[in-house]
Amino acid sequence: MGLYENFILPQLVHCACASRLVTRERMRLVPRAQGRVLEVGMGSGLNLAHYDPARVAKVWGLEPSEGMRRKAALRLAASPVPVEWLSLPGEQIPLPDDSIDTVVLTFTLCTIPDWQTALMQIRRVLRPEGRLLFCEHGAAPDIAVRRWQDRLNPIWQRLAGGCQLNRPIDQLLEQAGFRMRRLEPGYLPRTPRFAGYLYRGVAESG
Repeated sequence: MGLYENFILPQLVHCACASRLVTRERMRLVPRAQGRVLEVGMGSGLNLAHYDPARVAKVWGLEPSEGMRRKAALRLAASPVPVEWLSLPGEQIPLPDDSIDTVVLTFTLCTIPDWQTALMQIRRVLRPEGRLLFCEHGAAPDIAVRRWQDRLNPIWQRLAGGCQLNRPIDQLLEQAGFRMRRLEPGYLPRTPRFAGYLYRGVAESG
């Protein structure tokens, strides 16, 4: 990996994902995790402080970026729950079938190149009664905003490590066989609309 991908990009992603508004979204979602947890795209470990040690036995953190894993070192050391790194992309999850109680996706699905394979892998490792907790940005329902997302996406993904502005997250999950238990979409306040439409919710394997 080059200088930008290994050093500059992790810092930019961390700053964007550590804002007060985004942290509030993490605080709403992550404490719901329980049992054996797989976090896909752990990044710099911003979710770790929000896991409830009384509910979570262990977290497997899937993160292919060496730069992001390096940036997570201090949070990993202070984690309230045991964590094991899995240094592979989302399309490759080295865990047994039906071995995970909760999968956590926060601002991750936008960056996975082969999202179909990644979601198939997530379904494979998630127990039938398990839950997928997600908070992702993606395609906006407003036509004017969506047009800007489509225009900006080619440049945005090159600068933002492959991040896609216009993925319809709910549709991707449903196409992969997940069933929505709760979906709370909406714009993140005080954020550019082209990058701030969120899909928040809980899904289960269909």
